Amino acid sequence: MRLHLLALLARGPAHGYELKQDLEQLLGSAYPQPNVGQIYVTLGRLEKSGLIEGEDVEQSSRPNKKVYHLTDAGREALRAWYEETADEPRVRDEFFMKLALAPRTGLADQIALINRQRRQYLNTMRQLSKLAAAEDRDNRISHLLIEGAMLHLQADLDWLERCQEELEELE
Repeated sequence: MRLHLLALLARGPAHGYELKQDLEQLLGSAYPQPNVGQIYVTLGRLEKSGLIEGEDVEQSSRPNKKVYHLTDAGREALRAWYEETADEPRVRDEFFMKLALAPRTGLADQIALINRQRRQYLNTMRQLSKLAAAEDRDNRISHLLIEGAMLHLQADLDWLERCQEELEELE
């Protein structure tokens, strides 16, 4: 969330609620909606660390609002973020640990675990398909987000199939 907010502030000053709306508008309904409280807590931390500065703005008929802008240090942190590559492939996968440890505990059947996880992935794909159909056609970013999630899920389903084949060969 920290770097996402810095990126939004790179185009100009904004207050917390504007940043929340910008994220929602950009990413659409497929992305978990940010909590405005979390946004303000994060803005406070960014301000304490010197990456942004806030300025109280008086409003005549409403409480004052705090408008934030990026500092030079914040802009540099953002540049560094864009230079970083994404994390390596998942090797610390929670589901895989369950699958690997199940025979040692005797508390879960590996094939049952695979089937349960497969159902979860398929349900998630159905939900994402519904979101894609309901999403504004002009919001390309949201559609790309949904498409990426669907492709990851399909890869996960293929991997589950591979796991099941391997485990059935061992029996």
